[in-house]
Amino acid sequence: MQPSPSEIARTLAAGHLPAVAHIACRPGPVPVRHVTDTQGRILLLVPAEGTLAAALRPQDGNDDTALVLDIRDVPPMAASPSLGRVWVSGWAARLDGEDARAAALDYADTDATGDLLDIGGSQAIYRMDVAEVRWERNEKLVEIDPDDYAEASPDPLRAVEFDLIADLADHHDEEMSDYVRRQLGKAARPGDDPKVVRMDRYGFLVRLGGRSARLAFPRPVTDRHDLAHLLHPILCRRCTAA
Repeated sequence: MQPSPSEIARTLAAGHLPAVAHIACRPGPVPVRHVTDTQGRILLLVPAEGTLAAALRPQDGNDDTALVLDIRDVPPMAASPSLGRVWVSGWAARLDGEDARAAALDYADTDATGDLLDIGGSQAIYRMDVAEVRWERNEKLVEIDPDDYAEASPDPLRAVEFDLIADLADHHDEEMSDYVRRQLGKAARPGDDPKVVRMDRYGFLVRLGGRSARLAFPRPVTDRHDLAHLLHPILCRRCTAA
């Protein structure tokens, strides 16, 4: 198994990557801080008196402002392939009172920044309802149904993917190489030096010279601790021998 387009879009939009906003009838693009809530809606944390807040101010009697959020993947390693980029389109409205406080708690689930304490003062929070989602990778554009996007969940390993891959390379390179060769069987060639270059809840991608191979986990993992439990027999030689 591997992530669906909806899951990749939710992972890219989750809030761990930089984003820029293209705001209707405004110059841009404009860098913006964001996360997504459990329903996939975009939460924007904006300086209350800045140019971004001015650009998001509704016009012509509207309650919200149309914008497109553009988010590009940042691969964890130099040799890692990119997951592409996602465009999320919709309408953003400023939240106040109880709605702002609830949104701040949702924001803190992904990014517990101290600026959340200044909402209503120096900071403002906006919620963007999603109308359209597009995912591009390797010059292929995929239109994603907003309901499928909302129902998908971001990958639980994305925020720690670099740490996980670096740990395998630094401390478990030999064990992982042996495991990959066993899994590939005759497809493994003499002189191959397998390197893990990407990882997600379903498995990992390895590079073998100019080739790549994807190896699946027995089941999707739920978090970093679940992954450690799953990989323990592979990385612990004594356990494997037993």
